[in-house]
Amino acid sequence: MDSAPKASAGGFWRRSHHLDRMTLGELVRAYFSHYAIIAYLLLTAVSIGVWAWRPAGPVPTVAAIALVVLAYPLIWYVLHRWILHCHWMFKTPLLAGVWKRIHYDHHQDPNHLEVLFGALYTTLPTLLIVAALPGYLIGGIGGAAAGFGAGLLCTCFYEFFHCIQHLSYKPRIRWLAVMKVRHVEHHFHDEDGNFGITNFAWDRLFGSLYTRIDRPMKSPTVFNLGYTPAMAERYPWVAQRSGGVATGHPRQRRRRG
Repeated sequence: MDSAPKASAGGFWRRSHHLDRMTLGELVRAYFSHYAIIAYLLLTAVSIGVWAWRPAGPVPTVAAIALVVLAYPLIWYVLHRWILHCHWMFKTPLLAGVWKRIHYDHHQDPNHLEVLFGALYTTLPTLLIVAALPGYLIGGIGGAAAGFGAGLLCTCFYEFFHCIQHLSYKPRIRWLAVMKVRHVEHHFHDEDGNFGITNFAWDRLFGSLYTRIDRPMKSPTVFNLGYTPAMAERYPWVAQRSGGVATGHPRQRRRRG
């Protein structure tokens, strides 16, 4: 059973989309018509308007933006490695559904576009904390607007390149090709590493960067993030929302069936 939710808004989003079956042009269309990206861009425009209303001055504005842009890869790394890939969320009844939506479903079917995009109810509060709050401390309301806007645009950038990494093509640009290989390894070989999306500097620093040569054995939990049938017996809340627990890629299981 494919547990990933289907898109419901608009004609284009009434059907399910899988990146390994899409062209770059189809991705661009899907990307800019998705409600999450539209919301990020609209909120960026609002942030610019707030900054124009209560400007922070050039130095605090640049400082707030620079801080967010530089810190974003580290923030994503920390969230990805120590929150989304830890087991405590699926062990907590109130958080199991959130974890399923924002990461378990994506690892169950990494190319499913609808669950690749982050959920607004998790991304926006996070950006308020890690981007707007530091901006406010630097430059008041204008600084908060600048920091929040920068965080929104960074999120748009990350989401697009995350999509690119799941398209069925080999990039001609070397850095993009290497980035894609590292991310594909995270999804299809061993989930305990290569946590960056566009930047693997923090993986290198914290010792989580790897290649298949470094780890020849494929992880048995690469598609379920450790939420095994045994775990589901003890912590059933994700399984109850997923129609059961499986260990392989959903479309591979359907082909075998």
